[in-house]
Amino acid sequence: MVKRWTSYILIVGLIVGIGGCARITEKKTDVVIWHWMTDRKKAFNELAQKYARQTGRQVEFRLFAPSEVYSQKVRAATQAGTLPDIFGVLGEKKDFAIFVKAGHVLNLTEEMQADNHEWEKRLFSKALIVNEFKRGNEFGVAPGIYGVPLDVTNIQMLYNKDLFKKAGLNPQAPPQTFEEFIVAVKKLKEAGIQGLVSGWAETWMIDCLASNFAFNIMGERKVMRTYAGEVPYTDPDWIRVFSLFKEMADNGVLATGIVAMNNKDAEQNFANQRAAFAFNGSWCVNVYQGMNPDLNYAAMFVPRVSDKYPMLIWGGAGSSFMVNARSENKEKAVEFLKWLTDDEQQAYLAQVTNNLPANKFSLANISPILSQFAQAMENTTHPNIWPAHEKGVVIEAFDLGIQSIILGTKTPEQVAFEVQEVKEREMAKEKL
Repeated sequence: MVKRWTSYILIVGLIVGIGGCARITEKKTDVVIWHWMTDRKKAFNELAQKYARQTGRQVEFRLFAPSEVYSQKVRAATQAGTLPDIFGVLGEKKDFAIFVKAGHVLNLTEEMQADNHEWEKRLFSKALIVNEFKRGNEFGVAPGIYGVPLDVTNIQMLYNKDLFKKAGLNPQAPPQTFEEFIVAVKKLKEAGIQGLVSGWAETWMIDCLASNFAFNIMGERKVMRTYAGEVPYTDPDWIRVFSLFKEMADNGVLATGIVAMNNKDAEQNFANQRAAFAFNGSWCVNVYQGMNPDLNYAAMFVPRVSDKYPMLIWGGAGSSFMVNARSENKEKAVEFLKWLTDDEQQAYLAQVTNNLPANKFSLANISPILSQFAQAMENTTHPNIWPAHEKGVVIEAFDLGIQSIILGTKTPEQVAFEVQEVKEREMAKEKL
């Protein structure tokens, strides 16, 4: 999910003087943007040129990849005082907070709420909240909206309709419960078709699905109480979460080698119809289009385990723009971002990049598969907006523990005990 555009417009040819001497003048760039979205160069160029035709203002996108190179460039620019008019921040909410507190990011609340909240109302609330700091937030940032989402994303299950037909399953009725999911995979396996593929060598994806199950089994409040140290991971509800991965492994749900598979390989497997299910984000629509334009698939909600609490999925702003608070062109930068997130431009970006638009009024002409992802946006959550956060070493123990369960080297109970030990050790360090 990277994006880019570059627009160079030269005004050539003013003939001056009797001698016919020609002078070439370079038109001033009004707004400079840095980002890492290099896959969207052509689309961004088109929009930059359109904006120039409509307003006479020149916008230049300077795009850098990979993301590590981009991050280093932004950090260096903060120290040198050379940040552009608009830029993006890679990292967690705490990293974003550092930029804001250092005075690098403009508070956009007043602009968002002007004219009866006109700009704010255009955008998915679950995308805006990723860029918002509430009053009394843990980072000590003044309350406000500090970023503009360009697109949104969420992570769901995908299923292959053609493989469903081959196995005698109804392609219009994907499984809705965990039990139905297990039954469907068994039928698929009888037809020689693998079940679920996902890039679980990238452990954050395991963490994502596990938290989906946890929210559904015990509710958001209990999950947050666990992160705060008030509920142990040995609680029966957490053992149930761990046990779901054992059930999937024992019933042949998971594709061979899933714990050693990165997401790009998993995407290739699903695109080439080697598995009936995938766990992936909405960005996959663009990926699968490039890998197999004829892939016949649909999105489905993560199969629920319980009816007691809702199933919350990870989602929110896919990428966002921040305005440099110290820029001499910040008013022009804000005006451009308003234009960029208006209905027409957002619809165009969705059509040419196959990413979900941040503008909820620009969904009419997007593809059916993107519409399915869009319908789930109100059921999204994201670690950046949670009131409590788990320690990194605990998350690592949690995710690696689930890999061990899948491989059959540890039981859910063993993993629960080991994760709780790590948790208690980290809590003890905080008291010192």
